[in-house]
This record gives sequence, C-alpha cells and structure tokens, in this order.
Amino acid sequence: MIIYGDVQSGNCYKVLLTAALLRLDYEWIPVDILGGETHTGEFLARNPNGKIPLLELDDGRCLSESNAILGYLVAGTPLWREDRFAQAKVMQWMFFEQYSHEPYIAVARFIARYLGLPEARRAEYEAKQAGGHRALGVMEQQLQISDYLVDDRLSVADIALYGYTHVAGEGGFDLSGYPAIQAWIGRIQTQQNYLPMA
Repeated sequence: MIIYGDVQSGNCYKVLLTAALLRLDYEWIPVDILGGETHTGEFLARNPNGKIPLLELDDGRCLSESNAILGYLVAGTPLWREDRFAQAKVMQWMFFEQYSHEPYIAVARFIARYLGLPEARRAEYEAKQAGGHRALGVMEQQLQISDYLVDDRLSVADIALYGYTHVAGEGGFDLSGYPAIQAWIGRIQTQQNYLPMA
C-alpha cells in the first residue's frame, strides 16, 4: 500500500505510527501541502477533497480522512477492541479528536509551525488556546482514571489523540499542567516498534 502525506502533519503521523506499531509494509510518498501538491489533477483523482493523509491500497482503491484510515488499518488487531461498548468508546475518542481537539491544537500548531505565526493570524492563534486547553482537560481527567483512553492498554484511540497532543507545545499549549497526559505520552513512546515524528 501507499501512504501519501507530510511527516510534520499530526494526521499523517498517526497513520505512520499505526503502520509502525503493526509492522505494516508501505511505500511513503511525501506531499507538499504548502506547495499545492494536494490540488494537482493527479492527486485530486485519488482524493477529491484535496487533503492528506491518503491511503492507496494494492488494488488502487483509496481511503482518506486520517481516522478512517486508522480504523481500516487496525481492524482485527489488538489496537481495536472486540467488545461492542469498548468499540464505541474508541470511536467516541476518535470523534472527540476531530471535533474537540484537532480544530484547536492542530490549527494553532499549523499557524505557529508551518506559517511562522504571522501577525495577521495571531488573533486566530490566541483564540484557539482556550478550546485546546478544554480538550486537554478532558483527556487529563480520563487519564487520571486509566492508563489509556479506553482502558488499560493501547488502542487506536490513543494513537489518534497522541498525534497532535505530544507536539501541542508547538501550538503554544504547555503540558506541564497535565501530569497524567505526560505520563500517557511516556507510555506510548515506550511501545514496541514506536516511531517518533520526523
């Protein structure tokens, strides 16, 4: 299979980390989003939404949206869950990541890291801080109860949230006030076959 993406993107990194943990073989094709490579005719033929990451299977079928790709990769592995309620909890956290976490933490990081925090976007950057800390507070509360987000072992929900949480500082979010999150980050980083962000 082929993974198209940007190694600095948390959404792409989630896919790479999952593939590493599961020891999956893939070809990596870097895509320059700031250079407009997601809007070429060739790329849009694979993903009309013009976004990365993008997974292309051996038979040519393509799958976009990072958490959908994660769901495809982890099906039938220990990173998924067999229990129906636990499956729903995994999905709950993955929806939380996309709607309550990523729009704040990832966007603030993008403005700071990718764009260099231009003055024209400083107000937007600052406006993301409160929502990001709310999301981190929700995670901290859960991680004070269990070692991982769903139960006491790693699941794809943890990978989905880890992608941007462990680099939240690059978006202005100080994690020193979140000891349970820091401990959780440490647990993920000691997983066998762990792959750090490039």
